[in-house]
Amino acid sequence: MIKFLDLHKLNDKYRADFDKAFKRVLDSGWYILGKEVSDFETEFAKYCGCKHAIGVANGLDALILIIRAYKELGYFNDGDEILVPANTYIASILAISANNLVPILIEPDIFTYNIDPKLISEKITSKTKAILPVHLYGQLCNMSEVVAIAKKHNLIIIEDCAQSHGASFNGTKAGNFGDAAGFSFYPGKNLGALGDAGAITTNNDELATVIRALLNYGSEVKYKNHYKGTNSRLDELQAALLGVKLKALDDETSVRRSVANRYLKGINNSKVILPTVANEYGHVWHLFVVRVEDRSEFQRYLTDNNIQTVIHYPIPPHKQHAYKEWNHLSYPISEKIHNEVLSLPLSPVMTDDEVKKVIEVINAY
Repeated sequence: MIKFLDLHKLNDKYRADFDKAFKRVLDSGWYILGKEVSDFETEFAKYCGCKHAIGVANGLDALILIIRAYKELGYFNDGDEILVPANTYIASILAISANNLVPILIEPDIFTYNIDPKLISEKITSKTKAILPVHLYGQLCNMSEVVAIAKKHNLIIIEDCAQSHGASFNGTKAGNFGDAAGFSFYPGKNLGALGDAGAITTNNDELATVIRALLNYGSEVKYKNHYKGTNSRLDELQAALLGVKLKALDDETSVRRSVANRYLKGINNSKVILPTVANEYGHVWHLFVVRVEDRSEFQRYLTDNNIQTVIHYPIPPHKQHAYKEWNHLSYPISEKIHNEVLSLPLSPVMTDDEVKKVIEVINAY
């Protein structure tokens, strides 16, 4: 079976460096908010080109804390609206709801699967305070247009970079286009920890200060709680392991692009719609997502041929029970995408023969 993502193989090549990192953490005797977290934050901020990187427990918390910090600073109030793509993973929307703000769903571009800038302006009201673009599957949104709209309407931009580590356009990397950004280091991400982990990037000193307090029980000074905070700290061990993998991220991204280019050039089947690439360096291929009208039959065929696939994502957010108040709504582009998408195996540890087999099997469908 060609695995969708062989995490053991992906991480095993770092075993020696992981062992050193683990020993360093163990020997330090300091396991929360220590040097490993500080060093990783410095390196990740430098990598993204941002002033601040703040480690948190996971990607959802990253988005929740950004919005919460803006509320504490008086930029947002309960009932304010944030524009978000209708076809995103539900975490992007949960972060808005968790702060008692209102998610306003925007249909995506059918080709890039990212938020369609042409549809943003018509959804802006007096309650709109921010846009939350999601760089879905690893491809940057059209940030030139998103930024222009935000500036025109005085809106904050919060990037969801959970799938786009290292994607860039004209020298600017994901996480540095807006006012703040949330990253996930879930194990399957392009930069994945060995457990849950996340980070926030921003160039806003005041925002960073509030976030650092909120993630640590609302405390800027130990035992003095300025906010009703939470506990969402990146731990020392995950930070140390992420520091090892960050050094290889660009090399792994190059391999991902190589595999994706082989798919794009090699797959030639009229039943299979390949992804559209807006800019080579604006896509880091977290996922290689195709569309097929009869997805169930196609997925069964691939499984029968020992190729593992995953659906990202089978149910759109507005059809989830969690948002049952939206279940009557229709977002036809999002629904079409969710009904047809299928993610093919793609990782830095795929062999040439595995890539070749995927192409051959799909072309024979």
